[in-house]
Amino acid sequence: MSDYGILTLCATPIGNLEDITYRAIRLLKEADFIAAEDTRHTKKLLNHFDIHTKLISYHEHNKIEKGPALIDMLKNGQNIVLVTDAGTPGISDPGEDLVKLALEEGITVTSAPGAVAGITALILSGQSTRRFVFEGFLPTQKKGRQEVIHSFKDETRTIILYEAPHRLMKTLELLYEVLGDRSITITKELTKKHEMVLKTTLKSAIDKYANEEPRGEYVLVLAGKDKKELEEEVQKEWTSMDIDEHMNHYMRQGMDEKSAMKQVAKDRGVGKREIYAFLHQ
Repeated sequence: MSDYGILTLCATPIGNLEDITYRAIRLLKEADFIAAEDTRHTKKLLNHFDIHTKLISYHEHNKIEKGPALIDMLKNGQNIVLVTDAGTPGISDPGEDLVKLALEEGITVTSAPGAVAGITALILSGQSTRRFVFEGFLPTQKKGRQEVIHSFKDETRTIILYEAPHRLMKTLELLYEVLGDRSITITKELTKKHEMVLKTTLKSAIDKYANEEPRGEYVLVLAGKDKKELEEEVQKEWTSMDIDEHMNHYMRQGMDEKSAMKQVAKDRGVGKREIYAFLHQ
């Protein structure tokens, strides 16, 4: 096992080539092989930095065949650097699968960190960065997209999405239909000359792209649901139920009267005395 090679996940620039690290350049030069999502795309990067390491294709459509082959190479002592077209491998690409295979075989996996489009968009977005959830690309099938977007209805964390230009308008419309007019930041061409960061609303974004053809790959940073609004909605659901029914709901779950009374008061946003007075009037 000590003779195994090392798999290194190497971040590459998401736009501006100056964003590559000294360490990444060294690792790309020293590796026995570079496994790349699109070898033609990666070749341009390597040529720019005068790197001549051999390239191997590894992507979503050949990962079942190529994954085990790469593992065999690592077990034979070859060091492999894995790159994606832009950014950090393993995020919304099949690098995730190769890492799992490598760890299962006891192969050392390490990382040369760098740019991630989702995090870059988040910190530029003007949305809350304290808590967030990364969703990546939505399912391509309509039913799957609808299910995921419906799961955002009560999500209070900021949501990061990737979207292709030909699906952008449909995604914005579905988000608006399900979630209402939330704040959203639309970004593209991150770190490039024509970088765009647009903080707007879903309705305004739909109006914009009704008259403008989307171009390029987008990162969407969507505001989570307001926590206070969510609490008010939940409280409204409870108060639509009469107090006896509300009490029975908890007592059927095994709560004693005192505990149920406390929970009912909390659900309804009132004091325990008010619930006690109603029950014993």
